Amino acid sequence: MHWLFLFLAVAAMALAFLTTSMAVLAGCLLAALVLFIVWVLGLYQARVAGSDRDASLMLDPAELRRLREQAEARKQERDAAGDAP
Repeated sequence: MHWLFLFLAVAAMALAFLTTSMAVLAGCLLAALVLFIVWVLGLYQARVAGSDRDASLMLDPAELRRLREQAEARKQERDAAGDAP
């Protein structure tokens, strides 16, 4: 959808080059600027939305606590095994 704004901005710029009226020229240039900015914002939004992480893959606090406890237990086992020859 955001590519439509780029097409409209180019069309407004072409109309600005072809017109002989100063009012139409100013309106077309302003429209081209606004449409170009809207296109850039739409492109940025599409890229950011495409890099979204899946929320189901995130860990909840209870799962995170359980993983930390497991890591601490493994570390203690490793330290205990390292002390005894």
